[in-house]
Amino acid sequence: MPLDTENSAPSTMKGDDLATLSAGLDRLQSDEVQRTPRWRDLLGKTVPPIVLLLVLLGIWQLYIVIASPRPDKAPSPTAVAGALGDAWASGRLQEAVLTSLERGVIGFLIAIVVGTALGMLLAEWRLLRRAAGPLISGLTVLPSVAWVPAAIIWFGLTDATAYFVILMGAIPSIVNGLLSGIDQVPPQLRRVGIVLGASRWQLATSVTLPAALPGYFAGLKQGWAFSWRSLMAAEIITVGGSMGFGLGTMLNQSRELADLASVLATILLILAIGIVIELALFGPLERRMLRNRGLLLGAGR
Repeated sequence: MPLDTENSAPSTMKGDDLATLSAGLDRLQSDEVQRTPRWRDLLGKTVPPIVLLLVLLGIWQLYIVIASPRPDKAPSPTAVAGALGDAWASGRLQEAVLTSLERGVIGFLIAIVVGTALGMLLAEWRLLRRAAGPLISGLTVLPSVAWVPAAIIWFGLTDATAYFVILMGAIPSIVNGLLSGIDQVPPQLRRVGIVLGASRWQLATSVTLPAALPGYFAGLKQGWAFSWRSLMAAEIITVGGSMGFGLGTMLNQSRELADLASVLATILLILAIGIVIELALFGPLERRMLRNRGLLLGAGR
């Protein structure tokens, strides 16, 4: 009778066993690293970009002083800063940033849900992956701005057009990132999950998906980049209707007024938002994930 009890034990899977399976095996490959103080790590990451930014601004201003170009063709840094100040004072800047961020975040979250579900389905259903894989890869390289004319015909000048373009830009990248991560999962992880009695759903969500996290996270980063770029393209082209006032609309209006200072100010603002999201969100999450898995060779990264 004790023998029967031992043989039936693997069939009763413990949640803690699956939850720690991937992390436990990753820890076997990790080395303890000496972590630097948080303030020193923060300075090491923020000072170099700030210094480079100041150098570039200095070069820009030096060119203006030496070459004395036409202000409408090459505005100075102070003129660009003044354009940002005017947009802030009028409230246009706040409205544009909030509108674009709301669209970008909501669209990206929807893309994560759809892309993750589709990626897991393709990973588990090999025949479907062989059939749809080339299409997903093709959609990844297709410029998402190409979807804007069709989206306008389908949805009109509404937020649905912007969300559709975001989804078509982000979902393929998320799916490919997840599939790439799953392809790199060691086969023994799945075998251990099966021995512990995991069902197919538990095997996919508690073993395969956590183990594929590095590749999946890379797909998420690329998906966000494509989301942000797709949104700007959609806002620039789809003006009017119920689209509202986003950064792309602000950029297009500045272009129509031939206001290069405002154009450059908006471009720099779009760039700054992308950099801030990378540094404040994706960067720390990626470093934490890699450190927990023993893949971060140094604390200074």
